[in-house]
Parts: sequence; structure tokens; C-alpha cells
Amino acid sequence: MPKIVNHDTRREKLAEAAWRIIRHSGLEAVSVRSVAEEAGMSLGALRHYFATQAELLEFSMRLVADRITERIEQIALNEEPLEEIERAILQLVPMDDERLAESEVWLSFIGKALTDPQLKTLNQEMYEGLSRFFHLIIHVMIKLELTKPDIDAELEARRLHALVDGLLVHGVTNRVDCPPDEISRVIRYHLNSILLHEK
Repeated sequence: MPKIVNHDTRREKLAEAAWRIIRHSGLEAVSVRSVAEEAGMSLGALRHYFATQAELLEFSMRLVADRITERIEQIALNEEPLEEIERAILQLVPMDDERLAESEVWLSFIGKALTDPQLKTLNQEMYEGLSRFFHLIIHVMIKLELTKPDIDAELEARRLHALVDGLLVHGVTNRVDCPPDEISRVIRYHLNSILLHEK
């Protein structure tokens, strides 16, 4: 009986191999051949899933976004919506090994996207997705009457986006000074600053 192959799992395994290479050798070290070796797969088998390095990199980056989105979608607002909102935001920053890996890969990708037209387009798409997420966070807080009545929703969404981006960078590049508990503390402090009643 022929072996059943889960192609989605194979693609994710290859993307995770690309992540490992990025983390220990940099994004420039990622090639179809190096990823095949890292994943313990033949070059021919890898090319069945990704014909080019660009396809592999694009999938690898989309996998970061997909996993973050999946975690956020599992969070439902309950009687403590602020805590759930904070939990959703924390899915984007290096709070544990999984999110640290995603953050390191993400920063490498952004650097490459500055000069690679294909990745630049993908980076813009993901930036816009994040922007929508932060706008949604602020609008939900306003709708639930959690915020001060005079806040500027557009500016607050942009400020939260910038804050989280900065914490991601600090959490990756200076983990001693910006550990997970400090990241969480800063985010809670910021959310408290726009609340009608501080928690």
C-alpha cells in the first residue's frame, strides 16, 4: 500500500528548516539545496513543493503570519476582554521560544524585503494586515467602552503598532534588557494609558 504523504506538513517542515537556517546563518544562507539538507530531504523532493528559492521564502514568511493569526483566532473575548486583547497582542512578540523564532525570522525577512521587489510586495501585504489588526484592537476597545472618550482611534492604532514593532525588535536584539515579562509590562502600561478606568 503506498505511503500517504501530507503535503501541507511537508511544506511546513521545509519552511521550518528555512527558519532554522535563517536563525543560525542568516537569510542569505537559505537556498533550495541548504533547506533540503537541513530538512533531511532530497533536492528533487523539495523541488516538488518549491521550484525556486523565492517560492520557499514567500511560503516561509506566510507561515509566520499564518501561525500568529491562528493563535489570535483561538482567543475569544470573555468577561475580561482587556486580558484577551492583551493576549492577542502578545502573540506578535517574542514571549517564548516559538514566538522568538518567528520574530527573528521576521526581522531577517524585513531586511531582505528592502531590496527584493517580490519580498517587498509581500512585506507590504503583511504590514497592511498588521495595521488592520491594530485598528481592530482599538475599535473593539472603543466599542466596549473601555477607553477614554477623547482618544484618536487612528493615532492610537498607529501608536500601538509602532510600540509592538519596537518591542519585537528589542525583544530579539536585547533579550536581557527586554525579556518577556518586560514586554508584557510595557504593553499593559500602554493599554492602561488609554483606558477609561485603569486595570
